[in-house]
Amino acid sequence: MVNNDLSLPVPVIVVEDEPLIQQRLNDILLAIGYQAENLYFAQDLSQANKLLEKYSASFALVDLGLPDGNGIEFIESLKKYDPTITILVISAWSTEDAILNALSAGATGYVLKERDDLEVSLSIKSVLRGGAPIDPFIAQKILKQLQLNEKITPNKPSNEQKTNDIEAVLSKREMGILELVSQGLSNKEIADQLSLSRYTVESHIKHIYRKLAVCNRAKAIDTARHLGLLD
Repeated sequence: MVNNDLSLPVPVIVVEDEPLIQQRLNDILLAIGYQAENLYFAQDLSQANKLLEKYSASFALVDLGLPDGNGIEFIESLKKYDPTITILVISAWSTEDAILNALSAGATGYVLKERDDLEVSLSIKSVLRGGAPIDPFIAQKILKQLQLNEKITPNKPSNEQKTNDIEAVLSKREMGILELVSQGLSNKEIADQLSLSRYTVESHIKHIYRKLAVCNRAKAIDTARHLGLLD
């Protein structure tokens, strides 16, 4: 069923070397509402870079294990091309190094190939709505690593220091948009009030989600209040 409530950035580059997985992702994207003419598929890094040069990209699905290198290289290229681009990694790799390196390079989310079509579709929809979906298996590994780091780190930063760190990261514009989000305004209402395009507002909100490490408005508001960014 097509989702008319989703913003569908185009064109889309899908980097995946397995033909069956390519077809699977194609079917999922079409079911979400994409048109075939806006989808471009690459089997390796070389093809992916050529597609980017020829067609550009507004959204990308990227595998990591490719015949001529690592998908992280393409993620880095995408981020240099457009720092705000949304990138979802869909990979069979589940090692901590692969996961953290992909996220550090700029991936918006990370889901394992072994997940069924519904779970992959939900992850794609999540990033398109401004979320940052992380596969549950991966999230558990990251949480365990963070807990381990906390145990071996004697001087943890105070809540005040964490707040100052985030305030330093969020721009004045992002703080203003976050305040309007907390008041319950829609993206369109925020855009109208600030004389911005809806796309610009959506882009700012995606950045806020990423910086606060959340995936939706409710969590962003709750986290911001907990950190003292909102009254």
